[in-house]
Amino acid sequence: MDEESWYASLATMYGSAAALITDTDGPSARVLLVKPNYRELWSLPGGILEDGEPPHVGCVREVKEELGLSRPAGRMLAVAWSAPDGLRPRPIVSFVFDGGVLADPGQIRLQEEELDGWRFTEPGELAQYLPSLMLGRVRAALTARSTGVPAYIAAEEPVA
Repeated sequence: MDEESWYASLATMYGSAAALITDTDGPSARVLLVKPNYRELWSLPGGILEDGEPPHVGCVREVKEELGLSRPAGRMLAVAWSAPDGLRPRPIVSFVFDGGVLADPGQIRLQEEELDGWRFTEPGELAQYLPSLMLGRVRAALTARSTGVPAYIAAEEPVA
């Protein structure tokens, strides 16, 4: 098999990147969530990576597009692998980067084509807003931010 054919035969997957942005530092920090208009539940600011786009670059792009905020992607807090599901025929690898503290939410300029709203949410209330797979990612990212140890969530399972 030639090299081109070998590469063409490899498994592929999708990628996403999101930012964990809070209103303060520390354990009582509230998490910034956005409400996509194309699904029922909320999410972190972020989205699907473009072809060949590095995850940290995609994170910065998505935060700029969705919230109008130019923020660097801080250190990676969590990465999760999710199996193919429903209409999504391939696995997805999802990265969560530290988006830092946003003390002045007045800077937010919401992308109204895709988002209906944003809110800061108490950590104890996240389960009311997030899909179960994203809830595990966000909880792991919050822990990683406080401990300095990034989290890997393998074969991501829904969180109760």
